[in-house]
Amino acid sequence: MLCLVALSTMPGVSHASTVLVMGDSLSAAYGIDPAAGWVNLLKKRLGSEDDVVNASISGETTSGGSARLPDLLRQYHPDIVLLELGGNDGLRGLSPQQMQVNLGKMIERSQSASARVLLLGIEVPPNYGPAYTDAFRGVFTQLASDYGVPLVPFLLKGVDLDTMLQDDGIHPTAEAQPIILETVWSRLEPLLNQLDDQPG
Repeated sequence: MLCLVALSTMPGVSHASTVLVMGDSLSAAYGIDPAAGWVNLLKKRLGSEDDVVNASISGETTSGGSARLPDLLRQYHPDIVLLELGGNDGLRGLSPQQMQVNLGKMIERSQSASARVLLLGIEVPPNYGPAYTDAFRGVFTQLASDYGVPLVPFLLKGVDLDTMLQDDGIHPTAEAQPIILETVWSRLEPLLNQLDDQPG
Protein backbone atom coordinates (compact mmCIF):
# COMPACT_ATOMS: atom_id res chain seq x y z
CA MET A 1 0.00 0.00 0.00
CA LEU A 2 1.01 3.56 -0.61
CA CYS A 3 -0.27 7.23 -0.55
CA LEU A 4 0.30 11.13 -1.30
CA VAL A 5 -0.88 14.91 -2.25
CA ALA A 6 -2.27 19.10 -1.82
CA LEU A 7 -4.50 22.71 -2.24
CA SER A 8 -5.10 26.45 -3.15
CA THR A 9 -7.50 28.89 -4.80
CA MET A 10 -6.64 30.51 -8.09
CA PRO A 11 -8.76 31.96 -10.88
CA GLY A 12 -8.38 31.27 -14.56
CA VAL A 13 -9.59 27.69 -15.02
CA SER A 14 -12.88 28.20 -16.81
CA HIS A 15 -13.21 25.22 -19.13
CA ALA A 16 -15.71 22.65 -17.83
CA SER A 17 -13.59 19.51 -17.87
CA THR A 18 -13.44 16.04 -16.39
CA VAL A 19 -10.28 14.94 -14.62
CA LEU A 20 -9.87 11.22 -13.89
CA VAL A 21 -7.41 10.28 -11.15
CA MET A 22 -6.06 6.74 -11.41
CA GLY A 23 -4.04 6.17 -8.29
CA ASP A 24 -3.38 4.08 -5.22
CA SER A 25 -3.60 4.93 -1.53
CA LEU A 26 -1.55 8.09 -2.07
CA SER A 27 -4.51 9.49 -3.98
CA ALA A 28 -7.21 7.64 -2.03
CA ALA A 29 -6.48 9.58 1.19
CA TYR A 30 -5.44 6.45 3.08
CA GLY A 31 -5.39 6.92 6.84
CA ILE A 32 -6.80 10.47 6.83
CA ASP A 33 -10.16 12.19 6.40
CA PRO A 34 -10.98 11.85 2.67
CA ALA A 35 -11.95 15.53 2.63
CA ALA A 36 -8.33 16.40 3.47
CA GLY A 37 -6.84 14.36 0.62
CA TRP A 38 -5.14 16.13 -2.26
CA VAL A 39 -7.70 14.93 -4.81
CA ASN A 40 -10.55 16.45 -2.84
CA LEU A 41 -8.53 19.64 -2.43
CA LEU A 42 -8.10 19.67 -6.21
CA LYS A 43 -11.85 19.34 -6.63
CA LYS A 44 -12.40 22.34 -4.37
CA ARG A 45 -9.88 24.38 -6.27
CA LEU A 46 -11.37 23.66 -9.68
CA GLY A 47 -14.93 24.39 -8.59
CA SER A 48 -18.31 23.16 -9.72
CA GLU A 49 -17.70 23.52 -13.47
CA ASP A 50 -15.05 20.84 -13.34
CA ASP A 51 -15.60 17.22 -12.42
CA VAL A 52 -12.85 15.30 -10.62
CA VAL A 53 -13.38 11.54 -10.62
CA ASN A 54 -11.22 9.79 -8.05
CA ALA A 55 -10.87 6.17 -9.20
CA SER A 56 -7.96 5.53 -6.84
CA ILE A 57 -7.86 2.31 -4.80
CA SER A 58 -5.52 1.61 -1.90
CA GLY A 59 -3.14 -1.19 -2.78
CA GLU A 60 -3.65 -0.78 -6.53
CA THR A 61 -0.88 -1.86 -8.88
CA THR A 62 -0.24 -0.81 -12.46
CA SER A 63 -1.66 -4.14 -13.59
CA GLY A 64 -4.92 -3.55 -11.74
CA GLY A 65 -5.15 0.03 -12.95
CA SER A 66 -4.55 -1.01 -16.54
CA ALA A 67 -7.36 -3.55 -16.30
CA ARG A 68 -9.83 -1.02 -14.87
CA LEU A 69 -9.02 1.94 -17.10
CA PRO A 70 -10.94 1.06 -20.31
CA ASP A 71 -14.30 0.92 -18.51
CA LEU A 72 -13.56 4.19 -16.71
CA LEU A 73 -12.67 5.94 -19.97
CA ARG A 74 -15.94 4.80 -21.51
CA GLN A 75 -17.93 5.83 -18.45
CA TYR A 76 -16.47 9.28 -17.78
CA HIS A 77 -14.89 10.44 -21.07
CA PRO A 78 -12.20 12.41 -19.20
CA ASP A 79 -10.36 15.36 -20.69
CA ILE A 80 -7.33 14.69 -18.48
CA VAL A 81 -6.11 11.49 -16.84
CA LEU A 82 -3.75 11.68 -13.86
CA LEU A 83 -1.75 8.45 -13.56
CA GLU A 84 -0.43 7.95 -10.02
CA LEU A 85 0.49 4.27 -9.96
CA GLY A 86 3.62 2.22 -9.49
CA GLY A 87 4.26 2.59 -5.77
CA ASN A 88 2.73 -0.76 -4.92
CA ASP A 89 4.61 -2.43 -7.75
CA GLY A 90 7.78 -1.10 -6.16
CA LEU A 91 6.87 -2.10 -2.61
CA ARG A 92 6.25 -5.64 -3.86
CA GLY A 93 9.50 -5.69 -5.82
CA LEU A 94 7.68 -6.26 -9.11
CA SER A 95 9.44 -5.83 -12.44
CA PRO A 96 10.01 -2.21 -13.47
CA GLN A 97 9.86 -3.40 -17.08
CA GLN A 98 6.35 -4.80 -16.62
CA MET A 99 5.35 -1.65 -14.75
CA GLN A 100 6.50 0.37 -17.75
CA VAL A 101 4.45 -1.81 -20.10
CA ASN A 102 1.33 -1.42 -17.94
CA LEU A 103 1.66 2.34 -17.62
CA GLY A 104 2.43 2.64 -21.32
CA LYS A 105 -0.83 0.86 -22.14
CA MET A 106 -2.70 3.24 -19.84
CA ILE A 107 -1.19 6.27 -21.55
CA GLU A 108 -1.99 4.88 -25.00
CA ARG A 109 -5.58 4.08 -24.07
CA SER A 110 -6.08 7.50 -22.53
CA GLN A 111 -4.65 9.27 -25.55
CA SER A 112 -6.75 7.12 -27.89
CA ALA A 113 -9.78 8.32 -25.94
CA SER A 114 -8.68 11.94 -26.62
CA ALA A 115 -7.57 12.51 -23.02
CA ARG A 116 -4.42 14.35 -22.04
CA VAL A 117 -2.21 12.50 -19.54
CA LEU A 118 -0.25 13.73 -16.56
CA LEU A 119 2.15 11.18 -15.11
CA LEU A 120 2.74 11.37 -11.36
CA GLY A 121 5.97 9.66 -10.35
CA ILE A 122 6.85 8.05 -7.05
CA GLU A 123 10.07 6.63 -5.66
CA VAL A 124 10.90 3.51 -3.68
CA PRO A 125 13.04 3.55 -0.51
CA PRO A 126 16.82 3.36 -1.04
CA ASN A 127 17.03 0.03 0.79
CA TYR A 128 15.79 -1.62 -2.42
CA GLY A 129 19.26 -1.05 -3.80
CA PRO A 130 20.56 1.38 -6.44
CA ALA A 131 19.92 -0.90 -9.43
CA TYR A 132 16.22 -1.31 -8.63
CA THR A 133 15.62 2.28 -7.51
CA ASP A 134 17.32 3.65 -10.64
CA ALA A 135 15.33 1.33 -12.91
CA PHE A 136 12.12 2.23 -11.09
CA ARG A 137 12.72 5.98 -11.39
CA GLY A 138 13.71 5.56 -15.00
CA VAL A 139 10.31 4.10 -15.89
CA PHE A 140 8.59 7.45 -15.36
CA THR A 141 11.15 9.56 -17.19
CA GLN A 142 11.22 7.13 -20.13
CA LEU A 143 7.43 7.05 -20.43
CA ALA A 144 7.23 10.83 -20.31
CA SER A 145 9.79 11.03 -23.10
CA ASP A 146 8.30 8.24 -25.24
CA TYR A 147 4.73 9.55 -25.11
CA GLY A 148 5.38 13.27 -24.80
CA VAL A 149 3.42 13.61 -21.58
CA PRO A 150 4.18 15.95 -18.67
CA LEU A 151 5.71 14.38 -15.57
CA VAL A 152 5.78 15.13 -11.87
CA PRO A 153 9.02 13.25 -11.08
CA PHE A 154 8.24 12.76 -7.38
CA LEU A 155 4.76 13.24 -5.97
CA LEU A 156 6.09 13.85 -2.47
CA LYS A 157 8.51 16.59 -3.44
CA GLY A 158 8.51 19.21 -0.69
CA VAL A 159 6.92 16.88 1.86
CA ASP A 160 9.02 16.52 5.02
CA LEU A 161 9.44 12.75 5.12
CA ASP A 162 10.54 12.91 8.75
CA THR A 163 7.53 14.76 10.13
CA MET A 164 4.73 14.47 7.54
CA LEU A 165 4.31 10.73 7.25
CA GLN A 166 1.85 8.60 9.17
CA ASP A 167 3.07 6.01 11.67
CA ASP A 168 3.56 3.46 8.88
CA GLY A 169 6.33 5.62 7.44
CA ILE A 170 4.76 5.48 3.98
CA HIS A 171 1.57 7.51 3.78
CA PRO A 172 1.57 11.31 4.05
CA THR A 173 -0.43 13.02 6.78
CA ALA A 174 -3.22 15.52 6.21
CA GLU A 175 -0.65 18.30 6.67
CA ALA A 176 1.23 17.06 3.62
CA GLN A 177 -1.74 17.09 1.28
CA PRO A 178 -1.68 20.80 0.32
CA ILE A 179 2.00 20.45 -0.52
CA ILE A 180 1.26 17.50 -2.78
CA LEU A 181 -1.51 19.39 -4.53
CA GLU A 182 0.80 22.29 -5.31
CA THR A 183 3.28 19.83 -6.83
CA VAL A 184 0.56 18.30 -8.99
CA TRP A 185 -0.93 21.70 -9.84
CA SER A 186 2.35 22.95 -11.30
CA ARG A 187 1.96 20.42 -14.13
CA LEU A 188 -1.83 20.17 -14.23
CA GLU A 189 -2.60 23.86 -14.64
CA PRO A 190 -0.93 24.10 -18.09
CA LEU A 191 -3.04 21.15 -19.29
CA LEU A 192 -6.21 22.84 -18.08
CA ASN A 193 -5.16 26.05 -19.79
CA GLN A 194 -4.68 24.13 -23.02
CA LEU A 195 -8.29 22.96 -22.73
CA ASP A 196 -9.35 26.57 -22.24
CA ASP A 197 -7.57 27.51 -25.46
CA GLN A 198 -9.40 24.90 -27.52
CA PRO A 199 -12.10 26.33 -29.80
CA GLY A 200 -15.69 25.59 -28.80
